[in-house]
Parts: sequence; C-alpha cells; structure tokens
Amino acid sequence: MTPNNNEKPLKAIFFDAAGTLFHLSGTVGQHYALVGGEVGLTFDAHQLDRAFYSAWERMPRRAAIDGPRENDDKGWWRELVDLVVDQVAPSLSELDRDTFFEIAYEHFAESGSWELYPEVPGVLKQLQKDFQLAVISNFDGRLRFILQHLGISNYFSYIFISSELGADKPDPEIFCRALKGMNLSADGVVHVGDDPERDWKAATAAGLQVFRLDRPRNSLCDLLDWVGRDSNPEPTPKAFGTALPP
Repeated sequence: MTPNNNEKPLKAIFFDAAGTLFHLSGTVGQHYALVGGEVGLTFDAHQLDRAFYSAWERMPRRAAIDGPRENDDKGWWRELVDLVVDQVAPSLSELDRDTFFEIAYEHFAESGSWELYPEVPGVLKQLQKDFQLAVISNFDGRLRFILQHLGISNYFSYIFISSELGADKPDPEIFCRALKGMNLSADGVVHVGDDPERDWKAATAAGLQVFRLDRPRNSLCDLLDWVGRDSNPEPTPKAFGTALPP
C-alpha cells in the first residue's frame, strides 16, 4: 500500500495498554504467588500461570451495555480469581479467598508490578507533537494509576476504559464509543495494539486503520515511520513491514 494525496490525514492515534505500552514484571503466576506469600498462602507460580490462562479462556464475553459497568468491573475480576483458586486451592476458605483477592486487586494497581517497554516515552513524546493520543483498553479504573505511576499519563488526551464505556474489545462498539467521545471519524484514526483479535480485528471492524504491533518483529519505533511524520506536513499512514492493514 502506497500513500497518496487522497488519503485523509490522521488526527489521532489510539493505543492499547497492557502488552503495547507496558507489561507485567514477571508472569501473572509469579505475582499471584507473591501475593499469596503476603497472606501466608503457598502457591506454585507455574501452576498459577496455567490456572490463570485456563480461567481467562473460560470467562464469558459480555455484550455492550449503556453506561459504566457496576463497581468498575471488580466483580468480574473476583470471578476470574475464584476460577484460578478453584484450580490451585479448591479447599481455600471464603475468608482466605476474600483476603487474597483484595490484596491481589491492589497489587496490580502498583507501579512496581508493571514495566514500560523502553521505546514508549520517546515515541509518545514525538507523536504528541502531531496527533491527539488516547488509550483504549479492556482495563478498569486502576489503569489511570498505572499510567500515572509509569510517567506517561500526560501524553494522552483521553483514556478510554472498558468498564467505564460499558463495552469490551473485541466488540467494535468500544472503538465507536471512543470515536464519539473525541468527535472523530474512524478514517482519521489509527489504532495500535498487539492482540490479533481484540486490537487488529476489532479496530478494523470499527473502520479504524491498524498498526499491528508484533514484537519482536517490530516495535513502537516503527510507528513513527508508519505514520510518515517526518516526511508529511499532514501525516498519513504508510505501509511498514507487518503493520499493513488486513
């Protein structure tokens, strides 16, 4: 795909959060085992990893609703953690489950649990000069604390969170609601994400252009070339490696 003079200039760039801007410092199982140790529970990190991903796949997808979801999706996370505990410690008491969940919930809001990908601050600083930047994520209100603690929240004009919008990826509705919130049309926005279904497919279905982040084959540094910010007064997307829209 070659850019031409008829392409509409980009106005904004949407970013997925976890897996795109930052990642866990270790595995989910390692973090759950750490939390367990804080409350006197001994868990195996590898077993927790397997249990978590099994539970994640079992969690049903939810239809979009009008308005925010109840309790910032905390009940959804409790259901997920219960599925994990059912696999690794089925006899754990309700009190111990409550304690483990509450501490784990707070643990994943702490900046020390997450690490920025190294190129992120520099890329955001460059892109902020030419575009409105926004985050669109299947997270909850804890995301704002994470972005702030990691030092990148000020780069974003908007932070769209699924629990607040009432729609989750891969439902294209989450992108439609974000576009409406920014008063933008889909053809003036590119979405950047690492998940083939939740980011690439869903954003495409909503009419957005897509930068397919696929580490280590590419990185956010390649996004600077892809939008052509150095060569176009009004940048337009251009083909770059694996980032071609489907």
